[in-house]
Amino acid sequence: KGQKLAHKAKGVLAMKKVIVISPHPDDETIGCGGTLLKHISNGDQVSWVIVTDMKELPNINKKKLDKRNEEIIKVSKSYGFHKTFELGFPATLLDTLPKRDLISSLADVINEIKPEILYLPNENDVHTDHEQVFIAASAFTKSFRFPHIKDIYVYHTLSETDFNLDPKKTSFKPNYFVDITEHFDRKLSIMKNYESELGNHPFPRSVEAIKSHATLMGSISNTNYAEGFVIIKQIR
Repeated sequence: KGQKLAHKAKGVLAMKKVIVISPHPDDETIGCGGTLLKHISNGDQVSWVIVTDMKELPNINKKKLDKRNEEIIKVSKSYGFHKTFELGFPATLLDTLPKRDLISSLADVINEIKPEILYLPNENDVHTDHEQVFIAASAFTKSFRFPHIKDIYVYHTLSETDFNLDPKKTSFKPNYFVDITEHFDRKLSIMKNYESELGNHPFPRSVEAIKSHATLMGSISNTNYAEGFVIIKQIR
């Protein structure tokens, strides 16, 4: 009986609370979908934060909005996320809004979930929404304000991370790798829910590109398929 109780307690302690913050739906799957699936298979509690929506984009009609909402619901259910938060900021316009508004909305989620692990987009991605989300999320690196956050990782987003031409911006150099071999097929399956975002090779958001990138990360880390991250913070 004592052994059973000890095993149960150990299991509870092992569970981690994880939040992935994606500027747009699909960033989470492209950047770290396999890692999120690995967390979930290990019994971790994973929540998804979608920062923007498409309501204010030009040429967006009700049909396209409904399609995107259907995709979000399918993806959330496919992962089995604990919670999905849609903050509703206008896509492509984050750099025109007061940073305090974004920080405040993200802080509400962080304070509700109290995660130990955060996954963020890359500050140097060509899309300004990615940059602004990273900058806003930097507020949560303060250990004296958010002591529960132990790990912060930055993920790579095909179609954004490799297209910044500013020579002053540092390239994405992963120093942490996750073997996603067992979860890669599932990642691709979930990505296919984003019918409005997927394209044909050589489009960066294509099945071929996603597979090639996972293969490259795998070759660096001696696995079949992997996802690479930049470590922002680790507290042990």
